[in-house]
Amino acid sequence: MRGKKQKEPAGMNPGEIFAALELLEQERGIPKEAMLEKVIKAITTAYQRDHKDVEEENIVVEADEVHKELRMFIRKTVVDEEDYVDPFNEMSLEEAKAISARYEIGDVVNIPVDKMEFGRIAAGNGKQVIIQGLREAERGKVYDEFNSKQHEILTGVVSRIDPRNGAASLRIGTGAESTEALLLAGEQVPGEPLEEGMHVKVYVVDVRHSTRGPQVLISRTHPGLVKRLFELEVPEIFDGSVEVRSIAREAGSRTKMAVWSREENVDPIGACVGPRGQRVASIVDELRGEKIDIIKWSEDPAEFIAAALAPADVVEVRMAEEGVKACRCVVPDDQLSLAIGKEGQNARLAARLTGYKIDIKPQSYQPGEDEDDLFAAAAAERPAALQEEPEDEEAPEAVEE
Repeated sequence: MRGKKQKEPAGMNPGEIFAALELLEQERGIPKEAMLEKVIKAITTAYQRDHKDVEEENIVVEADEVHKELRMFIRKTVVDEEDYVDPFNEMSLEEAKAISARYEIGDVVNIPVDKMEFGRIAAGNGKQVIIQGLREAERGKVYDEFNSKQHEILTGVVSRIDPRNGAASLRIGTGAESTEALLLAGEQVPGEPLEEGMHVKVYVVDVRHSTRGPQVLISRTHPGLVKRLFELEVPEIFDGSVEVRSIAREAGSRTKMAVWSREENVDPIGACVGPRGQRVASIVDELRGEKIDIIKWSEDPAEFIAAALAPADVVEVRMAEEGVKACRCVVPDDQLSLAIGKEGQNARLAARLTGYKIDIKPQSYQPGEDEDDLFAAAAAERPAALQEEPEDEEAPEAVEE
């Protein structure tokens, strides 16, 4: 009676492992040599884990890429009987001669590991390493895909909203290059409703590595979102003939944006507003009614500050001493509340847009005798380093590129 044929170990045999590694290199760009090293390390670690009594043995795995074979040996050095002290890594001359008469003292003997046992270990662990390699490759591809889109606008679909903290999970991208991104409650526009299945435009703030794959940090409140929306809507901004110099935003309420053009025949404000206000209107719709003030940037701080306080008219701008980023703006009495804005919003945004501390006074204001020391307090508030080096001034709120 014929004996039963031994079953092959479940998983992948060495030939399949080599074939899979070559496929990974061709399709995913993962170097075969690097993956093979991981497979060998995994097999060695698994064998030592299964044979705790031989952890100190010199385990060697040889890869024969020509014949697509993997072989495991326990490597020992032949020593004289008197020098035999390490049974894990040494064998006596008598033991070596029992294997082959050709062995002499100093020779290295490779003792093969049982093929079936090695096959079982190689099959399971080789497969796991390759699966992990595929996962890492997919994650790397997704990371590269989204890392190239930092500071850009992407459209995501709301897949889930956490009822505990209000964070919304968005599925961004399609197919294998898609990933989940978390829109935290603090990055959502106050009062803006989000529902599952809704398509939402978001600004990619950053992309980071994590144990679960690439982590895409997104925002609906970042001022860069407004800038990118204008780039999509205004050809003059996209081609560089109109520049967005700074943006100050209170998401869901109001944005101030300073624009400028080096070309005399291009009106930067008109380009952003568009024919009959169509361009800015479409952006306001996308931002759910958020008001947008577009002003002309100027290298003259006084002129720039006066424009930033729009829609209020400014009668006079008095700048503080050199090196102090502060000023006093005088407005008509009947426009004082307009210049300050509801809850101080207009003045606050103008200050953030220009980078200057702005003191607003009505035209009827009568300065006191200490008017010459008007900005002494502002000067005293400056950091010591700034007082010594006035050229290192704080810049207006920057817009991420």
